[in-house]
Amino acid sequence: MMTIGTCVSFDATPIAEKFKNLTALGLHHCQLMSWDQSQRTDERVQEVLDACKEYDVTITALWCGWEGPVQWNFYGGQETLGLVPEAYRYARLQNLLQGAQFAKKIGVTDIVTHMGYVPENPYDPHYSGFVAVVTYLAEVLKFNGQYLLFETGQETPVTLLRLFEDVGFDNLGVNLDPANLILYGKGNPVDALDVIGKYVRGVHGKDGKYPTSGRELGWETPMGQGKVDFPALIKGLHELGYDGCITIEREIEGDQQTADIVMARDMLQGIIDSL
Repeated sequence: MMTIGTCVSFDATPIAEKFKNLTALGLHHCQLMSWDQSQRTDERVQEVLDACKEYDVTITALWCGWEGPVQWNFYGGQETLGLVPEAYRYARLQNLLQGAQFAKKIGVTDIVTHMGYVPENPYDPHYSGFVAVVTYLAEVLKFNGQYLLFETGQETPVTLLRLFEDVGFDNLGVNLDPANLILYGKGNPVDALDVIGKYVRGVHGKDGKYPTSGRELGWETPMGQGKVDFPALIKGLHELGYDGCITIEREIEGDQQTADIVMARDMLQGIIDSL
């Protein structure tokens, strides 16, 4: 049976405090969102393990961020996001390897990240080098008993499928963010299951609307107010045998974020219970 969780940022705040807030919402699963590499220390490993035990929390994945510039749009994003841009590729590879080692120490097998705008054209000059670095990363993670998950959004499902076939390792997977596929205008998330459904190991519970500009992404919405058909999506995941977590992601802050997470929790639970 699918479970429900939410994203928990891994920053300087004690993780026990974060997990206390998580369980106050009736949730016991999370993805740990880690952008600050300085927090991924051996000193914090035991803190995370103790907090998981105290609050009965399961960390389903480490969302591993990387250093360097970030522009979440259709122009600057091509040059700044993920491992695709050659200028940042080596440094970000080290960031992901470091994140994977930290994840291994806290018992987490799934490493999630945005890889950037993977070229649709397999003859693009950036593509072969990108395949090589993903192959190396997948090989290291396989040795660790870990999976490398691509969060959907910046590439079409077919492009992602081709990449997995070209790399050839069986520890590549998908963190399906249905809103991102819409925000980036890359596909319908329900239909995407026909292409990459067998690779899904994680899912974000996030909603949004399509772009209305050729330069800027679409926009995130509270669940149920965007274009994601969650009943159809969860039914499709169920038919594929997915029994992992739906991790709610609401990228705002404050009381409204909490209210939207609670609303999403109840909506998702109702859909899961109806299966």
